Amino acid sequence: MEKPLPCGKYIKRISDELRKNANNSMRARDLTMAQLSALLELEELPEGQCTLKELEQKLHVAQSTAAGIIARLEQKGFVEGLGDNADRRIKLVRITEAGNRQLQTARQEMMRAEAQLLSGLTEAEQSIFHTLLQKVCDSLR
Repeated sequence: MEKPLPCGKYIKRISDELRKNANNSMRARDLTMAQLSALLELEELPEGQCTLKELEQKLHVAQSTAAGIIARLEQKGFVEGLGDNADRRIKLVRITEAGNRQLQTARQEMMRAEAQLLSGLTEAEQSIFHTLLQKVCDSLR
């Protein structure tokens, strides 16, 4: 019997495979995972908008990285940049209707990827797996 790998190696392999498959899927839609993450964050917010600074914090990226992600999404018509009426130094970012449509298609892809990830598990195992993943995530905080 083969000796099991350390948990970290399994997690890394899963992460790498999910990232590769997601990037391939998103590339066909002219999106990157970083851009998709920005759209997902915007979608959850009231009116689908926030400041660039808030988005930077939500994505856990540097200001220049957030600005680059948003600039590319603006070029594609998936977000629009707005000025703040009270303070012109503040840039607001809002998801557009085209961004919402793109997001709905991406969500379908995410659901297919999740189904593939869990396809080797029974329903009971999937429930246990989710519980264990949550416990591991909680222990890292």
